[in-house]
Amino acid sequence: MKIGIAGMGRMGTAMAMRLLEQGHEITVWNRTPEKTAAAAGAGAAVVPTPAALASACDSIITILTNAAAMEAVYTGKDGLLSGNVRGKLLIEMSTVRGDDHRALAPKVAAKGAALIECPVSGTVKPAREGTLVGFAGGTPEAFTEAQPLLEQLCRRVELIGAMGSGSSMKLAVNLILIVFWQALAEACSLMESVPIEPERLIDLLADSNIGANILKVRGASVAAALDGKDTGAARASFDVDFMRKDLRDMLEEAKALGIALPAAASTLRCFDEASSAAFGKIDGTQYPAWWISHTETAQA
Repeated sequence: MKIGIAGMGRMGTAMAMRLLEQGHEITVWNRTPEKTAAAAGAGAAVVPTPAALASACDSIITILTNAAAMEAVYTGKDGLLSGNVRGKLLIEMSTVRGDDHRALAPKVAAKGAALIECPVSGTVKPAREGTLVGFAGGTPEAFTEAQPLLEQLCRRVELIGAMGSGSSMKLAVNLILIVFWQALAEACSLMESVPIEPERLIDLLADSNIGANILKVRGASVAAALDGKDTGAARASFDVDFMRKDLRDMLEEAKALGIALPAAASTLRCFDEASSAAFGKIDGTQYPAWWISHTETAQA
């Protein structure tokens, strides 16, 4: 297949590498051209504009930072929808609100293209291995067309419902994940006076009746940070600032629905503190260690 990918951040690059290995012809674009270097080095073609990407490919994946970036890539100068998209499939994978995807859908339809949203759960390693979980929203026809490609990126992909429902599912999943990092930080702080090795502490938490799978997968990184062996110098896969963006989207969605998300609101305030202290780029696995250090400093 001739597949285009717009957005060469960590996830977009990992997806490009995965699809190249599956034998597809990949073309990429990114607002900052230097971010296309890794994919280009692996054999992907690079184009100068989203419009050129649309014209060169049969299917286009977009995975972008936020709703403003998504709007610019689709409808801005030399955007995807100014290129030749008639009869083509557009797969929008950004983590945004459902309203953002619902607003995009008629613009894509007016150009004669099919749109499916499919935000995913998982970070760089699952993207590279094709083991993400995808939450699709759109028509059954568009999902059927997209499914063979999505199944090369995801170990499980489901049509949740109409356009916007996939985004809602992704925000729901991320709410649990993001609040978990704050809860884990507070749980670890309760154990500060207990002489237990960080590795053993995390192993016990992972094996408890509330143990999260992410501790089994990434617990070693959490323990290393708690033990002072990982200060966050390693590249983050899901950093505090990205989590803050998602929390703000969740709270906007809750406001529109007339519901309250007190745990999300409280977590956002805590993450805002980390970002204000210049720790917005640390990974979630380093956050518990930062939280303990921060609270100890505040009490001193």
